[in-house]
Amino acid sequence: MTGANEQADPGRTELLIPAGSLAKLKLAIEYGADAVYIGTPDLSLRSKVDFTIDEVIEGIGYAQERGKRVYLTLNLFSHNRDLEKLPLLVETIRKVKPDGVIVADPGVFQLVSDKAPELPIHVSTQANVCSSLSVKFWENQGAALCVLAREVSFSELKEIREECPGIKLEAFVHGSMCMTYSGRCLLSNYMAERGANQGNCAHSCRWNYKIHARLKDNTLREIELNEQNRDLFEFLLEEQCRPGELMALEEDGRGSYIMNSKDLCLMPRLNEFLELGINSLKVEGRNKSFYYVAIVTRAYRMAIDDWYRDPENWSAEKYLEELHTIPNRGYTIGFHDGRLSHHAHNFESEKSLARYEFAGIIADVDESGVLINVRNKIVAGDVIEFVPPGSRRTFVLRIYQFDDPRDGSSRQEVSGGGNLHFKVFFEAFDREETEAVRKALVPMTVLRKDRELNEQFRCRVHLDSVSQKVELGDRSQEEYVIARDDLKESQSGDPRPSRYKAARLGKEGCCGKGCNGCLIFTHDPAYEKARELFRLGKIGQKLETDMREDLSAESLKAIP
Repeated sequence: MTGANEQADPGRTELLIPAGSLAKLKLAIEYGADAVYIGTPDLSLRSKVDFTIDEVIEGIGYAQERGKRVYLTLNLFSHNRDLEKLPLLVETIRKVKPDGVIVADPGVFQLVSDKAPELPIHVSTQANVCSSLSVKFWENQGAALCVLAREVSFSELKEIREECPGIKLEAFVHGSMCMTYSGRCLLSNYMAERGANQGNCAHSCRWNYKIHARLKDNTLREIELNEQNRDLFEFLLEEQCRPGELMALEEDGRGSYIMNSKDLCLMPRLNEFLELGINSLKVEGRNKSFYYVAIVTRAYRMAIDDWYRDPENWSAEKYLEELHTIPNRGYTIGFHDGRLSHHAHNFESEKSLARYEFAGIIADVDESGVLINVRNKIVAGDVIEFVPPGSRRTFVLRIYQFDDPRDGSSRQEVSGGGNLHFKVFFEAFDREETEAVRKALVPMTVLRKDRELNEQFRCRVHLDSVSQKVELGDRSQEEYVIARDDLKESQSGDPRPSRYKAARLGKEGCCGKGCNGCLIFTHDPAYEKARELFRLGKIGQKLETDMREDLSAESLKAIP
């Protein structure tokens, strides 16, 4: 898919991919990442990542052996409780020799500079760098790179690049967006006692909210919308500084979604970043799936390589089609043009949807075929698309039975969720050249299948597509209104009940892994012994079975 000379050129823009586990790191590298960023739960602002310090060492070695780079996140906001452990963490980082360390806290920046001066320091997006003034400040401190905030417009980015030629710049191009100022949200803390600014956001902005009315006798009544009264109500918001300016708040039987940002996707503007010479293009998603890592990496890898080959004739359309095969909340270009429009938020639903779903991944290959690890339900007759790394080709196969290699039995249906495998023989690809299939289908190849969408979901996918094109100036607002109304009509006719993820509050929401994400863990007396065990544990060690056995009964009860 990409030539060796292309990736070896230091002047090319870097594609930086998230890796929440060692397996995802390897997947990102195989699908074309120039670099990955990783972290352990106690070092970074992602409490659910799955890296031990030994896996960090292995991952760095795996990448560097292949000419790729690994950046280690140390972007926690330090408290006094961290000061005893931080010097040891920095000393450990020196030993694992990453290609850079991502830092947000000025004190941590100074500590790394003093204790590990040979390590390049990258200023995290959590530092909210939005101006050339801030970039120059960090450059004077010795930073090698600044990650610019998502709120920086492209015109501002151009000015910063011109005014700060001596430091590397990194910009986000894809992934989840925060409905508030990036990394500065307290909604999750308030609603679920989970620290959004400490790597453990509960995504409260994406929950479903309902409107209630308070009667004169001080009782509360839920406003039930049905066919008889639906047209009698119109809900309006009035902001105190804009008296008389009433803003529609739409609610249906499913609730309201007033804070639900769409996902960032700057693929339509990728050529502008490449022309400007931004050093690194960053994808968000250390908690995302294998399928997300593989497909997003592949799409941006092809797009970047194609632009370098022929910038004059480059178009984003085919790469956008690829990105629509992964779950998303609808795509937006965010602050690229300087101001968010209402098309940047999804007011209709909080669901992530896609036209395809993750079917499985190749676990092993032998002379006769490939062994598939199942990730979602597949039934006889489903068409499976094999999307191999390092190739622009995909291979499509309709599967009529699932052969279990353990006992030779066959099934008509398989499901994910367990350690279930089935084998596909090379001879089944009877419309392909056998040698091409053998060469392409390597371990870690992901498989996808068409997702069955009901009318409501099809309308939602269509609305997301139209909304994105309106934002880009390729469709009219009238077309957006039509697509929106079609979705509303499909929602009102859908007999299936809606299901939402339960909100987990307080201690019930703590994973018990001893990360820096749960303040309830830090302060609650019930976790006293757990805190001590975590403090004495190895770097990156989680508070799991081996440590839980030593907890007091009281502490154990408090940990889900």
